[in-house]
Amino acid sequence: MKKIKILMVLLSMALTASAQKGTTYNLWANGAPNTNGVATDTAKVTVYLPDKKKATGRAVVICPGGGYGFLAIDHEGHDWAPFFNSQGIAVVVLKYRMPHGNPTIPMSDAKEALHMVRRNAKKWHVDPKQVGIMGFSAGGHLASIISTLTTGEDAPNFQILMYPVITMQPDHTHRGSHDNFLGTDHSKRQLKRLEQQYSSELQVTRVTPRAFVALSDDDDLVMPTNGVSFYTECLRHDVPASLYVYPGGGHGWGYRESFEHHYEMVFNLKGWLQSF
Repeated sequence: MKKIKILMVLLSMALTASAQKGTTYNLWANGAPNTNGVATDTAKVTVYLPDKKKATGRAVVICPGGGYGFLAIDHEGHDWAPFFNSQGIAVVVLKYRMPHGNPTIPMSDAKEALHMVRRNAKKWHVDPKQVGIMGFSAGGHLASIISTLTTGEDAPNFQILMYPVITMQPDHTHRGSHDNFLGTDHSKRQLKRLEQQYSSELQVTRVTPRAFVALSDDDDLVMPTNGVSFYTECLRHDVPASLYVYPGGGHGWGYRESFEHHYEMVFNLKGWLQSF
């Protein structure tokens, strides 16, 4: 046990040492779209590039969680940069705008972040066909919606979903994410249509990008059925997918080493990334 702990500490130190300093940019140079006259926060991205000699051409846009009301942008965003950079993967942490009942606001930010990576592909040593998206909790919903409802240059090439909110269906959704994303000022008919449109498990097709899904079986904030149902639909549509259910840890662990299955989780993810 002592040797394992020492190895874990050494791994953590190695990842930290390999991290590059991030550079932050405003996402929208000429004014953000889809505001409908409503004041919103400013969308930004922080870019972490691996050493040029290590760059594999792969990049990942990270969408932190927070119930579409705030962003847990450190342990579900910036803290992941050393892990990915050590594997030659560029990281773009997205500070997306809150929806305030308008789904197109965070969706347009996520799409633009993917576009930004591809526009800067040569400069950042990225292959435009190896750009993925990662999301946690409500950010996992955003990542999965972008992965299922977009095509072409808007679409990511792979997705990583950590304890994701997937469905907007009332019986299994996370109510805070549901209300913040869709809004509450709808007729029953309108709301039902929106709930179906933005339930990711209902939007999976045979062209949905491959997925890594991870969660804890004792998550009492976002029902584990969210991630499981998405994985099941991927299988049903012949989309390559992997599901990891950890026996404990609850919700919101992100990159925190206090998560009891942290090292198992990062090794699982590393192995998955190396599988394609």
